[in-house]
Amino acid sequence: MPTPPEGSWSIGELAEHARTTVKTVRFYSDRGLLPERPRSGGGHRRYGPDALDRLRLIRSLRGLGVPLPEVRRIVEERAGALEDAVAGQLRTLGSQLAALRWQEAALRLVQESPERERADRLHLIGALGTPPSTEPLARFWRAWLPVRMPAKATAAFLDVAVPQPPDSPTAGQVLAFARLNALVTRPCTVKEPTQPAAHGSAGARESALLYTGLAEAYELANRQILAGAAPHSGEALVSFVHTYAAVAGHRDTPAFRRALADQLAADPRFDGYWELVSEVTTPPGERPAPTPGESHDWLLAALTAEVRQEAA
Repeated sequence: MPTPPEGSWSIGELAEHARTTVKTVRFYSDRGLLPERPRSGGGHRRYGPDALDRLRLIRSLRGLGVPLPEVRRIVEERAGALEDAVAGQLRTLGSQLAALRWQEAALRLVQESPERERADRLHLIGALGTPPSTEPLARFWRAWLPVRMPAKATAAFLDVAVPQPPDSPTAGQVLAFARLNALVTRPCTVKEPTQPAAHGSAGARESALLYTGLAEAYELANRQILAGAAPHSGEALVSFVHTYAAVAGHRDTPAFRRALADQLAADPRFDGYWELVSEVTTPPGERPAPTPGESHDWLLAALTAEVRQEAA
């Protein structure tokens, strides 16, 4: 390190040794980030070798994008300041990269779209942020679920129903997520019931039981679907029917099964939603897992077939 004459440098000399500008030195000095020596008789700033070390550190941190308040914490040698600043900057960069990857995929979607579809797709994409928020999806389901449903059960359902935007989406995944957003934010003009009949009588305990039991039944049905099995009576159907019977406070009887088959056939459906969720969450080239809609269809088909067989 060069030694300053008479133990100190002028602001211009410090800038020269640091290979920067006088304006830069003055900027950091005015903010109290550079240690100054006593000023000259003419009132000019003077700096020692410690100022050069400090200035090099500051410029290195700023070159890595570390915000000025974090730089101050580091140069003041506060415990853990450097580690916290690095971790924070990595989080910021991660968010920025995710936004850029989403923008790139969205642009590819527009580029690859047939000309007649570009305007509609631009409108869909324009309603999203980059990367998009999942809050509209979560808000839709919170309003749809039973009002007395426990927070833990609600959170478990939202983990399944609200897909996270992929870190590196394909153009198709961008389109699927945009369609999900449009689906849950469009004005509702439907007059028919929009919730399953089981919601009407479900209290806190019953609503938790309903969704926990259905999740178990769907998982059992998924194994059958993946194995290519046609809908049939068995463990999955028993779990499915027992869940509804417990919620309704009834025994699992042939009469209950007939009534349940009629009720479920009249319940509102969200198959399109679950198909879009599958598109968003399935990595390119992988086989999509059965959606809750597919599992429900398989179980309802098994129940309907059983009821018809009993009637015959």
